[in-house]
Amino acid sequence: MTHVSVRQGLLYVSLAATAWGTGGAAGALLDRAGGIGPVAVSFWRFAAGAVTILLVTRVLFRGRRYGAAPRSGPESATLGRATLGRARLGRAVITGVAMAVCQTAYFAAIAESGLALATVITTGATPVLVLAGSAVLLRERPGAAGLGCAAAALAGLVLLTRDDGAGGFSPAGVAWALLSAASYAGVTLLNRAAPAEPYTTAMGGFAAGAVLLFPLALFQGLFPAGDPLASWAIIAYLGAVPTALAYGLFFAGLAAVRATTASVITLVEPAGAAVLGVLLFGERLTPVAVGGAALLLAAVVLLALDERREAPVLERAGSRRGPGPRAGRSASG
Repeated sequence: MTHVSVRQGLLYVSLAATAWGTGGAAGALLDRAGGIGPVAVSFWRFAAGAVTILLVTRVLFRGRRYGAAPRSGPESATLGRATLGRARLGRAVITGVAMAVCQTAYFAAIAESGLALATVITTGATPVLVLAGSAVLLRERPGAAGLGCAAAALAGLVLLTRDDGAGGFSPAGVAWALLSAASYAGVTLLNRAAPAEPYTTAMGGFAAGAVLLFPLALFQGLFPAGDPLASWAIIAYLGAVPTALAYGLFFAGLAAVRATTASVITLVEPAGAAVLGVLLFGERLTPVAVGGAALLLAAVVLLALDERREAPVLERAGSRRGPGPRAGRSASG
């Protein structure tokens, strides 16, 4: 896999979060144009994302296999490709299952508790779960600066998504939201622990997720009932930008950026969605929400600067341990 620097990794994760932020607006436009259910939207996102990556990689890597195993001899090449193929298949299935569960559980949480509470719990719990998982499984322990930035980002998220008129507390809604967060955290940790070709991983995950969601989408109603041209154009955008491009960039960024840092940076997604809500749908942000967005973005910028400052220390520690994700305790802690 091509080497990714920390600066590139931070950029990739930030661009992924920005692209994800456009998904909500596209989904709202699709709901207006096509009248299609949330599970069907997830199915088409995964299916269109897989097709997009397949077509792009066929064009860019024509004449050679994308992500093929290096060849050092006929026999070793055969064994290497077989092992690599099994590993990719396993990763794709696990990633696809986790992404499908994440999407479906999030929509169930919205139905039970409302959008604001579901968003706060799902998006806010993910960095906490990733922080715990990365400390135990990956030995990535952020210092005081990183923890402070993460706490500030979570506080900004709560202020940004605060809605006193939102749905009430529901134990079932909280459970669905936590399941969604745990699934997304699992995807993050898996692809941080053993980085691979990002778009190969994403394409396999999308294909597996689409297969899993197809029966539910078929039951709910697979095809848009409204304006077909507008609906399919939006579905194509959902598959290309906030799905194929975003997940590929995110997986690529995980090769260089600590899992906790990546999960906190993705909290800018609600901020981007809020801006699009103002620009496209005439929504209004309260002063509290604006302050929350500013706090969130400031925390993300400070965390990115801390990640770049700690990169040389962590890379030296990782080189002593051999290949794999950077590990070790932050010098700022």
